[in-house]
Amino acid sequence: MSLEKVLAISGKPGLYKLITQTRGGFIAESLLDKKRLSVNIHQNVSVLSEIAIYTLTEEVPLREVFSKIKEKENGNTTPISHKDSKDKLEEYFFEVLPDYDEDRVYASDIKKVVQWYNLLHKHDMLDFEAATNASDEEE
Repeated sequence: MSLEKVLAISGKPGLYKLITQTRGGFIAESLLDKKRLSVNIHQNVSVLSEIAIYTLTEEVPLREVFSKIKEKENGNTTPISHKDSKDKLEEYFFEVLPDYDEDRVYASDIKKVVQWYNLLHKHDMLDFEAATNASDEEE
């Protein structure tokens, strides 16, 4: 599955998979507990494919950040948790993305990236190349 169908909903924990659109929004399924919820168009929703991390020179798409983490961890989960200290999180993120902009990328952002990566890993949703190739073939 590509990141175009994975959502972060403001005020809700974890990530959600887009199931279907409705007249007033859409139905999403939690990756944490598989519960479905109706999301209206007025809620603050972020599509993971549209999120990027600031570096000193450019914005790096979240897909690339996840790929760098996957490469660093040889396809495994991260050795740190999103609940670790700010210093541990920043040190880890510096290893993954050495030129990230420390003034614009906060510890809370790094927590989300680590948590999201581990959640996507758990659901075997980190194979972006295969998802990209499949969407290319559909066109």
